[in-house]
Amino acid sequence: MVRRLCENCSAYVARVPRARLAGRASPKPFRYRDFGTMATIGRRAAVADFGWLKLDGTVAWLLWGPVHVSFLIGFRNRLIVMLDWVWSYVTFQSGARLITGPGSH
Repeated sequence: MVRRLCENCSAYVARVPRARLAGRASPKPFRYRDFGTMATIGRRAAVADFGWLKLDGTVAWLLWGPVHVSFLIGFRNRLIVMLDWVWSYVTFQSGARLITGPGSH
């Protein structure tokens, strides 16, 4: 979410001087839209706060997955993440991918 917000801000900031240099009117003022906050906090547990609606537990966890996947870029990435989640859920294995040791940085 923050990344997408920053991309929108950057695009807006770039359009203002470009429009002025071209002699055009500046774009409409930037408007921030808060879509809410979601976080997974464990197996079948999450919290979601949309301002007008607050959820927790399994319902929030079931909602968190599709929302998270929808922000990923590309069908392949979405598919891989979903398959990885299903595998981790079924096998009780952690999905963390840590690279440690010499030469890992």
